[in-house]
Amino acid sequence: MIPMLSPEVQRIALLVALGLTGYLMILAWNEDYMQPQPAAERATAPELDGATLSGPAPAVDSASDIPDASFIGTPEPAADQATAPVLDAGAADRLIRVATPSQEVWIDRRGGDIRRVHLPRYPVNLDRPDLPFELLDVGNGRLYMAQSGLIGPDGLDSGSERPLYRSARANYEVGDGETLAVELEAVAGDVVVQKIFVFHGGDYLVDMIYRVENRGAEPFRASLFGQIKRDAKEPPGQESFSLGPQPYLGAALTTPDSRYEKIEFDDLDEGDFRGQVEGGWIAFLQHYFLSAWIANEGESNSYYGRKRADGTYIVGYTGPLATVAPGGQGEWRSRFYAGPKDQKRLEQIADNLNLTVDYGFLWWLAVPLFALLDWLHGLVGNWGVAIILLTVLVKLVLYPLSSASYKSMANMRRVAPQMKRLQERYADDRQKLSQEMMGLYKKEGVNPLGGCLPMLLPMPIFIALYWVLFESVELRQAPFTLWIDDLAAMDPFFILPLLMGATMYVQQLLSPTMGDPMQARIMKMMPIMFTVLFLFFPAGLVLYWLVNSVLSVAQQWYVMRKAEMAAAPVKN
Repeated sequence: MIPMLSPEVQRIALLVALGLTGYLMILAWNEDYMQPQPAAERATAPELDGATLSGPAPAVDSASDIPDASFIGTPEPAADQATAPVLDAGAADRLIRVATPSQEVWIDRRGGDIRRVHLPRYPVNLDRPDLPFELLDVGNGRLYMAQSGLIGPDGLDSGSERPLYRSARANYEVGDGETLAVELEAVAGDVVVQKIFVFHGGDYLVDMIYRVENRGAEPFRASLFGQIKRDAKEPPGQESFSLGPQPYLGAALTTPDSRYEKIEFDDLDEGDFRGQVEGGWIAFLQHYFLSAWIANEGESNSYYGRKRADGTYIVGYTGPLATVAPGGQGEWRSRFYAGPKDQKRLEQIADNLNLTVDYGFLWWLAVPLFALLDWLHGLVGNWGVAIILLTVLVKLVLYPLSSASYKSMANMRRVAPQMKRLQERYADDRQKLSQEMMGLYKKEGVNPLGGCLPMLLPMPIFIALYWVLFESVELRQAPFTLWIDDLAAMDPFFILPLLMGATMYVQQLLSPTMGDPMQARIMKMMPIMFTVLFLFFPAGLVLYWLVNSVLSVAQQWYVMRKAEMAAAPVKN
């Protein structure tokens, strides 16, 4: 005969069974809904505006696609525009492919636009390391491309047609540390125009140069424009559910009044944007990556943003009007960046471009935190270990304040029996109870709010570190150890959040009981609420809070034990 288990044992067994069932259900839900979707097969080449390569240029709604003369900072009276040639391409492909160690770029010979950019050093996910992240693309249900050209009285891109450039080759490859110039050429009457893209192997910044040779008898007048055209769709693979703050998706630029100014899609829905900036840049941002046109310093440039009739958005800039004398040569220059939000590299490229790594309102705390975290990573070579060391350093800095708070908590525990007697005596008189408790606190030198400080002190650091882990591309797909292969993603087995919840529960046991029953019940629920919330947070952030909780438990036990021993009566 099987003996009956006691009610207490049955209750514990039931709780364990319920907990295990809930854990398995969360794992199953995570497997079905929270995992990144498998990467879809991509077309081998980006889509083009038209199927034919000779004859009239395809209709691309150029009235809203290419900026008109009103966007030029110093417009001149219009003149007869040189007709952009439509060259017979025969059976050749319009696309030029350039492969570097860091980028794979497709350039359309019509207009010289960049229609696709892949980033081989950043795979889509860990399951497909051979499939590079796709930043720009035209096709596969997306529209995200970079355009540039010459507009104005004699610009080749000013009319209803875009020039079709010649190219010596259709495929180029650049080795690490090498530099390659991809030259496109078009002839319009007596003017020879070269559009040159200079790629630097291993870098994400491309130099773009227009070189014009004027063989005619009239001056050639034009202005350079660079713009990015994009739909408002979420980037592929980033449509997953998240309880935390969402990354910014939209445009941004730097202005004299604001070092970092966002232009959201909703802003462009309400009306066009225009501004005048000396030098500057304009970019489209998404999680971890961006594309940006960087204008020349010292030039007054007109920046703009608008929504097109087809629902897509354009942001860009136009430079000042320049003239090439008859028989002379002239150049227009710009730079285009398409790659990760590497704040060190962005800071080198242009002023304030590194601010596109958006750390939120606590940026002043997040920036030094990342600098320290990056330095620690340089020492140990593992981002997870660097997070642990950062947590230890933060605890050392906050140790004096935390110790004072834990001493206050020890005093609260010491007077807890007297508080309980007061609560029983004045259970029906709340006002008298408050007066007696305040008198007791004053007599014993106890600060009832002092014990809250250990929980409040790490919160600004926690929020700043959240944005550091969330925005820093350096931690994207960064492994730690064992089952944690991506510190920027949530723990796939929820082990870190459960351990964190357990340490918070232990820390709560060391804390004195709250006088108010309602507050006491809320505090008991805190470990459960935090555990559920942290299930969906990046593993690196949970690791920080887990280590912080373990160190807090150790410090709290040590300080409170020392304070209680000091307050104990001396035995003769």
